[in-house]
Amino acid sequence: MIDGSSSPAFPPEVMAVRCATPGDIPMLRELFDNSRLEGKVRGNDTGADLEHLLEGYFNCDGSGFWVADHDGTVIGMIGVQRLSDNSAEMRRLRVREAYRRRGIGTRLMQHAIAFCREMQYLKVVLDVRIERSPAISMFDNFGFLHSRERIIDGRKLLDFYLDLYSDNTDTSM
Repeated sequence: MIDGSSSPAFPPEVMAVRCATPGDIPMLRELFDNSRLEGKVRGNDTGADLEHLLEGYFNCDGSGFWVADHDGTVIGMIGVQRLSDNSAEMRRLRVREAYRRRGIGTRLMQHAIAFCREMQYLKVVLDVRIERSPAISMFDNFGFLHSRERIIDGRKLLDFYLDLYSDNTDTSM
């Protein structure tokens, strides 16, 4: 079991974490659209970066985008965008509803954090809406620290950061 859920963990041998390709864009867009709370998009977050995957994530040194793939279907995604020489932002962590709470988000986070360490980033940031309590618990488990709260379009957003220069970060969850 993962994260205290009653769903069994998704067996690693039936799911691969791989680099996203332009052919994945329709499934990424569907995953993004289906994960909106109440079908709403934040004014500053339309998901346009998914339509421009190559430009936004692969033509920029220190950025990347990965998918969790099960039999050719994208069941999860995560991106890392370089902010500076020393920092990056994790973006677009999503898992299809039917596959949630089975360790897929954890595997994607492990992969993204390992990438950030490889790029020698000192800090990783991310934000999440307060309604996403399972994601917030996962970020806590990875050692992310809450830095501030913001209100955007009437919704509370929580900002988190992870210092990678310390040795107390465990990505082997």
